[in-house]
Amino acid sequence: MRRKDREIIDTEAMERILDAAAVCRLGMADNNGPYVVPLCYAYENGSFYLHSAREGEKIDILRKNPQVCVEVDITDGPIPKENPCAWEMRYKSVICRGTAVFVEDSEEKKQALGKITRHYGAGYLTFPDEAVARVCIIRIDVDCMTGKQHG
Repeated sequence: MRRKDREIIDTEAMERILDAAAVCRLGMADNNGPYVVPLCYAYENGSFYLHSAREGEKIDILRKNPQVCVEVDITDGPIPKENPCAWEMRYKSVICRGTAVFVEDSEEKKQALGKITRHYGAGYLTFPDEAVARVCIIRIDVDCMTGKQHG
């Protein structure tokens, strides 16, 4: 990391950011180049859990290349300066690299959906089997994590 003065090295501090952020951005690569999509998520024990439709561009890319990058951030507005070119932003961010796995086990899918609803304050809900069968759950197993903050 170029700006060591902004680096977050404490894993627990990075996980607090992952717990607090509202949206993750999933970065993928295919033959046509990069593709990034914002998603609702949950993070627990070194893995992200994402829910999705069972078809689409994201699913097609992940089936070809499961290596991904996930970014989350929390921003608190700009830090104005007299010189407009010197403005900065208050933020905390975490970037993770890992491998996408399509979850097929019904019980793991239910647990993942419960984790996602809990992340958004709805508590750990239960889901009917029919709904679970229709949804795609993607687990991102994190290999490495970096954090950065300012302001």
